[in-house]
Amino acid sequence: MDQRIPDVDADVDRDVDAHADAARADDAARADDAAALRAKGPVSHPYVPLEYPALRILVVESAEPVAHALVQDLIRHGYRAEAVTTGSQALQTHRRADLVLLDLDLADLDGLEVCRGIRATSDTPVIALTERGTELDRVLGLQAGSDDYLVKPYGFHELLARITAVMRRVRPAPAVRTIERGPLRIDTETRKVTLHGLPVDLTRKEYDLLHLLAAQSAAIVTRRQLMALVWADSDAPGGRTIDTHVSSVRSKLGSSNWIVTVRGVGFRLGAP
Repeated sequence: MDQRIPDVDADVDRDVDAHADAARADDAARADDAAALRAKGPVSHPYVPLEYPALRILVVESAEPVAHALVQDLIRHGYRAEAVTTGSQALQTHRRADLVLLDLDLADLDGLEVCRGIRATSDTPVIALTERGTELDRVLGLQAGSDDYLVKPYGFHELLARITAVMRRVRPAPAVRTIERGPLRIDTETRKVTLHGLPVDLTRKEYDLLHLLAAQSAAIVTRRQLMALVWADSDAPGGRTIDTHVSSVRSKLGSSNWIVTVRGVGFRLGAP
């Protein structure tokens, strides 16, 4: 009796090819995102954080490479950011910022004095960043006028969370129970979505994705922002994950025009 041996090598080759295609697609998406960011720059950046669009952040950091890297990370997440490397510069420029990230270990002035100087002339929120991690250091930092205190080394995601938390305290966003975009209605308390009065059955991630886009109205949400805010992972490219969920939401809403793809950048809410 003729028994055929499965072509295992062929199956393996197909799997390898599929993974290679996915990797190339994700690399292309990352390259497109990077090119778009370089072309746009921080001033005309169309990608905005979910709760506080166009937030201007001043980074005060004595180590220039560290300051540059932090500014670039903040810009990639939709903030407008600039850096200075001395306390004197911070005291001259802090008024044009919505929030200050202040390194307490500066070369020219004591960071606590800089914090007191900022607080004496403005109510701009300050997050102190320092290697001083004792309880006394934290107390002194808060007493000097900082709104929060973060000890180095810290995780970037934690910094983003603290920025949002501080801004919520100093600039509370009005509570929005429902979001309406034409016939599309999203109830943010019950997490229910209706279209022309009819319920739309979405998974948890599909709802989060649609809610994020609808909350931004016509603004663009980047792939990186989607991964950070919907999947809590801004480092992963998420090409196929995002595309699969976008395709599913479009299908359930009955039109691909509800979610508009901005090539090489991300997505925005549209209308059929």
